[in-house]
Amino acid sequence: MTQIVRFKPAEDQFVWTFGGAAPVMRIDPGTVLDLYTEDCFAGKIRSEHDLVSTSCEFPFLNPQTGPFYINGAEPGDTLAVHFISIEPARNWAVSSTVPLFGALTSTHTTATLQPPLPELVWIWEIDNSEKTCTFNAKDSKFQRAFPLEPMHGTVGVAPANLEVRSALVPDAHGGNLDTPEMRTGVTCYMGVNVDGALFSLGDGHARQGEGETCGVAVECAMNTKVVVELIKGVTTLWPRIESDTHIMTTGSARPLEDAFRIAQHDMVLWLSELLGLSAMDAYQFASQAVTSPLANVCDTNYTSVAKVSKRYLGNASPYLGIHEHLRTVGSAL
Repeated sequence: MTQIVRFKPAEDQFVWTFGGAAPVMRIDPGTVLDLYTEDCFAGKIRSEHDLVSTSCEFPFLNPQTGPFYINGAEPGDTLAVHFISIEPARNWAVSSTVPLFGALTSTHTTATLQPPLPELVWIWEIDNSEKTCTFNAKDSKFQRAFPLEPMHGTVGVAPANLEVRSALVPDAHGGNLDTPEMRTGVTCYMGVNVDGALFSLGDGHARQGEGETCGVAVECAMNTKVVVELIKGVTTLWPRIESDTHIMTTGSARPLEDAFRIAQHDMVLWLSELLGLSAMDAYQFASQAVTSPLANVCDTNYTSVAKVSKRYLGNASPYLGIHEHLRTVGSAL
């Protein structure tokens, strides 16, 4: 019988880092987690008058639900997290511009003499029955409904080498990847770096364009169900994602070219393993089969994705078919 654990953190139970936080509980592999996650602003931005610079305290952004200690997880294993469902917990979401943050403004690391862009807040209306979220322009009567495409910007485990990383940072441990591919129906694979893995997630987005250009998606609290499984003795160096139709690899770094290279390199390694190809044959295969969605080009590290259709893989079964197994578990619920 599948064990279902429900957990809604109290305000003082959210964590702000990967690593460095005690687990909220221990769970066995195969457990379904039914979780509440707060938005990246910890629910403090509720109107157009609530500015991030005055309502939030840096670095207390991207509150995480967790971490969860996975019994039996050890360094060198892989954690598989399958997203059964991701549903907005409110009928509204928020987006904003933040001073010195985003892809089209001066930043602390790209310093110019121009002043920061204006700090503005947009409240998006969410209609869960119609599966839409609605944009209302600030400077005109323009309005447009977008499809609701819930995702989690932040999914990760504790980093290696005793590191503690801000929940704002994506890297090899996962973290703030901000890829729209982290949606209902996918399985995320992450390498275990410490005993128990210490898995957390948060930063729900009602939707997000690739690149997260202004630095802020349609940020929303979420009710999310995941099933967590452990793959013993299998190493995963960078977060990978599997859907029913594609396999995906991620890379996070600056400059963007290095994030791209990490994702492409890991895809070549994965294809070589799955298809029994030499490194150079896998390199050629990937070069002609891959698409390369951007995740974010605004965070402390940028994140790039490499994505290959399963129709090119024949009968190859990533991670011994764990995605299909976990999808069946989720469907039974």
